[in-house]
Amino acid sequence: MPETGCSDLSKAEEILANYPSEETSLIQVLQDVHRAYNYLPCDVLARVADALEVPLAKVFSVSTFYKAFSLEPLGDTVIKVCTGTACHIRGAGQLVEELERKLGIGPDETTEDLKFTVKTVNCVGACAMAPVVLVGEKYWGSAKPARVSKYLAEAGSHHEN
Repeated sequence: MPETGCSDLSKAEEILANYPSEETSLIQVLQDVHRAYNYLPCDVLARVADALEVPLAKVFSVSTFYKAFSLEPLGDTVIKVCTGTACHIRGAGQLVEELERKLGIGPDETTEDLKFTVKTVNCVGACAMAPVVLVGEKYWGSAKPARVSKYLAEAGSHHEN
């Protein structure tokens, strides 16, 4: 369940100051809020609705319509396993199973320490490299379950820099 009433609203106020206080700003504001908080906190959404004079129901409707938005905190690194046809045939399921084994979480879940979130996606447009795993912004083609530890280690080292 998303948290309520406990977010630092100062980041939201800075974002809102950059946009006209009208409904046409909604998606851009939500994108900036998501980037700033790594998800869309409910109390921040209420502040956005108030500032832009948009019904809260509409703000939630937009927030849940777009897959790029999350109402739950995401990990520092989002891992996307392509499950499109080519990737599925070439072993995407085993990659998901190995991530579950290594991280203790399944698709659409986040590790307790907020380091990783695992998602499955329909297609990443790299079918020739199937199966494909995206770890953050890095594509790993011809991905193998035996290499999952390497993918995770590399992601972790980037966050320490």
